[in-house]
Amino acid sequence: MGATWNETPSANRLHIGVFGKTNSGKSSFINAFTRQEVSIVADVAGTTTDPVYKAMEIYPMGPCTIMDTAGFDDESTLGEQRVERTRLAAQKADLAIIVFSACPVCGESYEEELKWYTWFKERKIPVLLIINKADVADAAPLKNYLKEKTKEDALVVSALTGAGMENVREAMSRRVPENFGNRLITGDLVTEEDLVLLVMPQDIQAPKGRLILPQVQTLRELLDKKCMVMSVTTDKLLPALNMLQQAPKLIITDSQVFDYVYQNKPAESMLTSFSVLFAAYKGDLPYYMEGARQIDAMNENSHVLIAECCTHAPLSEDIGRVKIPRMLRKRFGERLRIDHVSGTDFPQDLEGYDLIIQCGACMFNRRYVVSRIDRAKAQNIPMTNYGITIAHLTGILDKIVLTLR
Repeated sequence: MGATWNETPSANRLHIGVFGKTNSGKSSFINAFTRQEVSIVADVAGTTTDPVYKAMEIYPMGPCTIMDTAGFDDESTLGEQRVERTRLAAQKADLAIIVFSACPVCGESYEEELKWYTWFKERKIPVLLIINKADVADAAPLKNYLKEKTKEDALVVSALTGAGMENVREAMSRRVPENFGNRLITGDLVTEEDLVLLVMPQDIQAPKGRLILPQVQTLRELLDKKCMVMSVTTDKLLPALNMLQQAPKLIITDSQVFDYVYQNKPAESMLTSFSVLFAAYKGDLPYYMEGARQIDAMNENSHVLIAECCTHAPLSEDIGRVKIPRMLRKRFGERLRIDHVSGTDFPQDLEGYDLIIQCGACMFNRRYVVSRIDRAKAQNIPMTNYGITIAHLTGILDKIVLTLR
């Protein structure tokens, strides 16, 4: 059976990445921990190639995504590509597990694992150290070594017998990032019984018979808050406002019709967009705001990168590939260079770009979006998102409400 309509979206799940060398027992550990055959297990090095993503409920952490990755010492023909995908999985990890083998190959060092441990700690990603294969070797020397190097107590397990798995579950729950899953899309903008109007044009990008994910998630949150919600398409905005006895406290619109809704909204109603809300929910709103201000410093020779999470084929009037480029070139001229990337194809080297415009990122978890922002910050590249860009270009950025955290 396929995914049900009310399943927790992957982007909202706690992403737990399992990392280690080839044949350290990562896949066996995952299967033993989850009590499911999540990953293929064999005595052949490099059995796991592309990362395996498995959504499941793990008590007491709730909805999670387990990521089984290729060994970061993979030296096969496709090894570098596999390791690169492991690095990508690492950028998505909210919690990292590094698996060590209690019976290492003669002369093997643990420098590679410790480098990854340092990488995660530098990014403030919680790390759990696991020593596997304790059923066939004495884990004490390795446990002492890791304690000396990291000041952390590694947990000793056996994927074969299942020993130590309950301790892993308890340790994982203690390492879940504080307040994970408690972020709100609408922040404190509205509370119980506030009237909220959603303006949702069902354009060519909306899946037939369904709403796009940001609309669904925002609507669900408003219902959970006990708000009173009314939803309309753009052409029904004025009739809807005329029917209401009181003005909505908040209007949330698709960014593509920002200007129209602003021109026609009641003066007392606050205005924002789904994309702007997701700028704070998934990204770094202050950095995005600063990036939008850098638009004014651009010229016809500037170079812009537009990054979208979805990998759909370009559509007529696509917001990222057509509408925003049109708005930018109207202001700066046709010589303005604009590159597009989609999915996880985000460059490591951002040199040469004057601005990055990121979509709302509803398909990615926040950890991965923040990894992109950190990369831009490290290379001093301004970054913003779709909704904030459109609000700035239409001159209403200082007239919309934001959810700073």
